[in-house]
Amino acid sequence: MTDTAFDEFSFLPSQASDAGIEGPLPRGERVTLALADGRSLSALRYGDGAPVVTFLHGAGLNAHTWDTTILALGLPALAIDLAGHGDSSWRDDFAYVAPVLAPDVVAALETWIDAPQVLVGQSLGGLVAARVAASRPDLVRELVVVDITPGIDPNGNARQIRAFFAGPTDWASRDDLVDRALSFGLGGSRSAAERGVYLNSRVRPDGRVEWKHHFAHLAAAQANAASTAEATTPDAVSAALSAGGWDDLAAVTSPITLIRGDRGYVTEADAADFAARVPAASVVVVHTGHNVQEEIPVELGVRLRHIATA
Repeated sequence: MTDTAFDEFSFLPSQASDAGIEGPLPRGERVTLALADGRSLSALRYGDGAPVVTFLHGAGLNAHTWDTTILALGLPALAIDLAGHGDSSWRDDFAYVAPVLAPDVVAALETWIDAPQVLVGQSLGGLVAARVAASRPDLVRELVVVDITPGIDPNGNARQIRAFFAGPTDWASRDDLVDRALSFGLGGSRSAAERGVYLNSRVRPDGRVEWKHHFAHLAAAQANAASTAEATTPDAVSAALSAGGWDDLAAVTSPITLIRGDRGYVTEADAADFAARVPAASVVVVHTGHNVQEEIPVELGVRLRHIATA
């Protein structure tokens, strides 16, 4: 079966079954927004009503990372492919940082929602969500940041994901990508890794497989110094990703919750720093790693439903 013939929502029944989620599944559809500069922004909309919760994924992921969480949430939702990821356009300037990505999200919310959202962002998406909440408080009812703070140590666990993507940029088959993910301890079971790889990769006209997201190509360039225009140090990348993040959080007027994995990228010291800088925020610790939405999606979905319906 070709990529163009494949139904990207066909995994939902098995995801619901694996997670023990019963009842009718929400209708899923892909929506696309033409941006003023000629790029396009893509998103997944779930349910028949107007979105109540909007999700922003982390670097190297895509909107489908939230599928099972949204099934557990049980509310109409919107999951956006950030620029350079999923089916959204890549940026020619390689500027995948919160101040640059946030205006795309604002445009999406202005188009696809009709009420302030519970805005949920994981990793890079959390920093983008904070910028959106700070700049457009009218669009955000509550901010939920998942396993990220602006002060995260660039020499810590985040190096694992950079190492994962800092390899070849194309592959003979998706099975090769699945094997690489599992060798890094990513993806969970093989079936889950296969699903994630399928939804996060594409087959080029020459038959080779590549990641959909630009991030992998940039990470490889940085590691291999393949292009002086793109190459930069990992620490510089981390600093750029979090630039202005504390100022954004300080400017947010809606309630803020940090959900961090006890085995994730946010250390106890990072969490303490966050609590000191954002004293009004709630901090929740869950037993999981960095990709909370993939490791404990049902627990996360239930927590978010409580926030959204409070």
